[in-house]
Amino acid sequence: MSLDRRTLLAGAAATAALAAQRAHAAEPTYTPQLSFTGKSVLITGCSSGFGRLAAELLARQGARVFATMRSLPRPEAEQLRILALNEKLDLQVIELDVTSDEQVASAVAEAELINGGGIDVLVNNAGIGITSPVEVQDMAATRLMFETNVFGPHRMARAMLPGMRKKGAGQIIQISSQLGRVITPYSGHYSATKFALEAMSEQLAYELVPHKIDVSIIEPGGYPTKVWVNRNAYSAALKARAEAVHTDGYPQQVAAMGAEDGSGRRNDPMDVARAIAGLIAQPPGTRPLRLPVSPGNKPQVPINEVTARVQVDWLGGSRAGPLVRAVHER
Repeated sequence: MSLDRRTLLAGAAATAALAAQRAHAAEPTYTPQLSFTGKSVLITGCSSGFGRLAAELLARQGARVFATMRSLPRPEAEQLRILALNEKLDLQVIELDVTSDEQVASAVAEAELINGGGIDVLVNNAGIGITSPVEVQDMAATRLMFETNVFGPHRMARAMLPGMRKKGAGQIIQISSQLGRVITPYSGHYSATKFALEAMSEQLAYELVPHKIDVSIIEPGGYPTKVWVNRNAYSAALKARAEAVHTDGYPQQVAAMGAEDGSGRRNDPMDVARAIAGLIAQPPGTRPLRLPVSPGNKPQVPINEVTARVQVDWLGGSRAGPLVRAVHER
């Protein structure tokens, strides 16, 4: 289909108008004075990184936090329990592997029992990366990434939404990535999983409008967390079992698998923890669908703006229009 100059200008104007509207909307704001007393939050992937930092931050500001992690017992869980005891925080550590139907059901049931009902906020933070050319990614690596980064958040949402709907309110915060909207070569299926998470989350956001449950997607840039250690372990294991028929085409990239270094990154991972807190503090119905978080370049911003306009232009006048507009016209 050809586009004339008038069509292009109209599209640009609509994008600019939507961006201006969003600029005037309330933005999530974090301050140390925020109080989350009476708020319950379940966070996945709390052994380190964004999950651990968010669990501590929210608990210190009064929230009841269910900090979940896999493979208990482990030192990180004991450290978090001791911290909660010493600081008198309302923080419970629960075993949860998001790739397990049984552990998801058990962990959510335990948290809801302790809480006396549905949980207010779910933070889907658990995720993994495996770096390689796509051809080198075998099915074991592919399944593990999708199980963790896509099916895991889906399991968690399905387990917790009945409790939220019963309460008549709730919030889901998905930790995605800039690479959920833009793509770099040789990142394996990381972008594929994060693109899927973004799509699933946006659909959830529309469908949950009638239930007064907000869905927000945080899109961090690169941060120096333990994700690099875990990624190297997964990537090295993949390289060790990869077949030459696949690796021979990418000698330089395969040589680097398992040797990534995130230590040169200077961004403060607390940026993401504070963004989570800011979203929770924001009034329901005003929270943005997508929140880029990075002090540096945010290449996904124009993509987010264009896709929001396309959704509204395409479906705004349809039967689904009120749901779409409720999410994008905040």
